[in-house]
Amino acid sequence: MRKSGLGCRWGGPGACLRSSSDKGIVIALASIVLVPTPVHAAAEGAPHLDGTDLGLLWGLPFVGILLSIAIFPLLAPVFWHRNFGRVSAFWGLLTVVPFALVFGIDLTIFEVLHVALLEYIPFIILLFSLFTVSGGVRLKGVLRGTPLVNTGMLLLGTVLASWMGTTGAAMLLIRPMLRANAWRQRKVHVFVFFIFLVANVGGSLTPLGDPPLFLGFLKGVSFFWTTAHMFVPMLVVAIPLLVIFFVFDSIMMRRERVSAAPMETRAEGEKLGLEGSINLLLLAGVIGAVLMSGVWSPEFTFNIYHVHVELQNVVRDVLLIGVAILSLVLTDNESRKANAFSWFPIVEVAKLFAGIFITIFPVIAMLKSGTEGALGLIVEAVSDGDQPNNVMYFWITGILSSFLDNAPTYLVFFNTAGGDAATLMGPLGNTLLAISCGAVFMGANSYIGNAPNFMVRSICEDRGVRMPSFFGYMIWSGLILMPLFVVVTLLFF
Repeated sequence: MRKSGLGCRWGGPGACLRSSSDKGIVIALASIVLVPTPVHAAAEGAPHLDGTDLGLLWGLPFVGILLSIAIFPLLAPVFWHRNFGRVSAFWGLLTVVPFALVFGIDLTIFEVLHVALLEYIPFIILLFSLFTVSGGVRLKGVLRGTPLVNTGMLLLGTVLASWMGTTGAAMLLIRPMLRANAWRQRKVHVFVFFIFLVANVGGSLTPLGDPPLFLGFLKGVSFFWTTAHMFVPMLVVAIPLLVIFFVFDSIMMRRERVSAAPMETRAEGEKLGLEGSINLLLLAGVIGAVLMSGVWSPEFTFNIYHVHVELQNVVRDVLLIGVAILSLVLTDNESRKANAFSWFPIVEVAKLFAGIFITIFPVIAMLKSGTEGALGLIVEAVSDGDQPNNVMYFWITGILSSFLDNAPTYLVFFNTAGGDAATLMGPLGNTLLAISCGAVFMGANSYIGNAPNFMVRSICEDRGVRMPSFFGYMIWSGLILMPLFVVVTLLFF
């Protein structure tokens, strides 16, 4: 995650890429040439950022990029569409340049390389691979987006998310969902609930489902602890969401003008089926590559300016790129065109998250500094003397995960609770449950709470669906999700 290795905001096991144990990628390959000798321990003299040296002002660029994502599409949509990459770069530079002036070039290079090699590049490679592979799978024939069909697809995605990652499930099903509902005028709610369930809540049951849980697995939490302990809380959230959706979608359906259904959705003469099914096998390859990087530890690393890129993560990222290339080679271009495949969503995510990853590192450093840092009051709030306050663990982990990377947030509070997996699975099991539920469930609170959220939004808008604004989406999540989180609090914490 900063995840222990896999990116973080994306939503699948790979999301973990944003962590210190996750590393690697194209630049990492250059290290084979630059530093041909493997290293097994941290190099002496590595620059170190002490989060206690940072004040709250260092978080302003992160707030700035969030507000830009929220406000510019509403107030200046044309400007935003043409310049979102430049806006992202502006906020990134507003972090890096002052940081270099205050803390020096060495520490700045180290932090930027750390973010790039261990977090951002693995994150983008995973998203690129999943986006490319899933874009080659096309559902043929008639699948009409009725309330029953839509609810069934959401249920399927919720189940799949725990076993192929929220990002994998979301990327696989978003295009069939879009095609099934192409004839409907009132359909925005379909994709809002899709984000709630498939891109977040559904990833609750295994470490493969969401980056924070994968990080916990790497820290010693047993694979099926999550399945056993999060199953009931997940049902408490997922079942009401499915019921609410079915009722709401039924109401919206009655207001549709059936005659408005375009001919293409009727797909006359075409039987229901899958085209490009080879991509399902490639998708399994993506999951396997991510899982391999978490369980295989050859203890062989490459050192790039004190940043240690582990061999298993280099191998993972090379495999992911290879899988994406295979998908492009093996999938008929006409099939992708029929699937309305476009590269714009992944380009948009790549540019915006580059700025987010850069601006977020001072905020994460402040959190990691614990009670001594500028955000110490937040860390102190999770304890009542010597006893953990599980209600606060749930809500603070969740609220921070809504806007920060949910994997490092999970790791911060995992360590705050003692950091010992055996204890957290035993006497402090409810504390670990609170941290896990907060990190996974509340990633649905905003578009940037989990990477697939933003990907789904971007793909939908690229297909002509006018999704809610940043704050508009938060109104949906506030009205629908927050009451369910209160129920979870009362029942479990």
